[in-house]
Amino acid sequence: MTKRNGWAVLALAVCGAMAAQAQGAGAPASQSPDLGEGAQAYGSNLGYEPVGPGDLVSISVTGSPELSHSSRVTPDGKLMIPLLREGVPVYGMTPTRIAQAVAAALVKGKVLVDPIVSAGVLEYRSRRVSVVGSVRMPANFQAVGDMRLLDAIARAQGFTPDAGPEVIVSFPIGKDGEKPALHVPIRALLAAKDESLNIVLRGGEEIRVPEAPKLFIVGNVKMPGAYPLADPDGSTVLKALALSQGSLPFSAKVAYIYRLAPDTGKRTEISVELRQILHRKEPDVLLQANDILYIPDNPKTRLTAGALDRMTGFGSSVASGMIIWH
Repeated sequence: MTKRNGWAVLALAVCGAMAAQAQGAGAPASQSPDLGEGAQAYGSNLGYEPVGPGDLVSISVTGSPELSHSSRVTPDGKLMIPLLREGVPVYGMTPTRIAQAVAAALVKGKVLVDPIVSAGVLEYRSRRVSVVGSVRMPANFQAVGDMRLLDAIARAQGFTPDAGPEVIVSFPIGKDGEKPALHVPIRALLAAKDESLNIVLRGGEEIRVPEAPKLFIVGNVKMPGAYPLADPDGSTVLKALALSQGSLPFSAKVAYIYRLAPDTGKRTEISVELRQILHRKEPDVLLQANDILYIPDNPKTRLTAGALDRMTGFGSSVASGMIIWH
């Protein structure tokens, strides 16, 4: 290649670069990758989620170190840029859109003619999710990436044994001033048959796991105590006996349910034919939250059985010739 041909190739390269720059002068450029709105919102953990108040955003302007800086989004959703009188609205934008908005603001403010801007999120504070209630470790964290309800429960190390039958998810206050809530059954959520129950968390949600209502079982049973009523279908007398590991010998034929009356707040007594239920001659009886199931002892049956036991012991002693006199 001659010297003249080399200068010609160099001139063509320079002209091509100038033409490309002139072609892109109509719209501000950005170096942030465009992943598409869905991926930018919840498909990555690399900081492509929309920003909100309190988030720390890094702005880099090529060739202008005085404009490159990091700042937090203001409470009204703006980003303050040096040499610009007003903040740039960025609430709900991804880094790609932020870079474009900052570049447009620099052009509009006559700070730069053709700025090359890139943006990134260094820290999220606006996507806070809290998990409280009957979980092993209540937690607060940022909903970054593909965060779902089960992920949040896992962050809180799962449910406690006394967790209620449902999870209550409260969403941020809407434009109408109301704070909507979603009730998700725990059993259906863990069964994972309906994927729509495992909702996507976008930040601002409060996940509350109420403690399950109690069922109190007392009296002549093997394990009396308070048992969580976690079954959404409720409980019955037979289920209560199974929870308390069954009744002891010499139980009465009739048991009693003490139930709070919703109008007076006082407990009413409801008799239950326990023996008839056990022999399937009467239908099982439904129990409600905070019911007290009392299974009394039958002292007459106990005394009769004790007398028969002593008589049986005396007869066997005579038969064996081993009568012991005291």
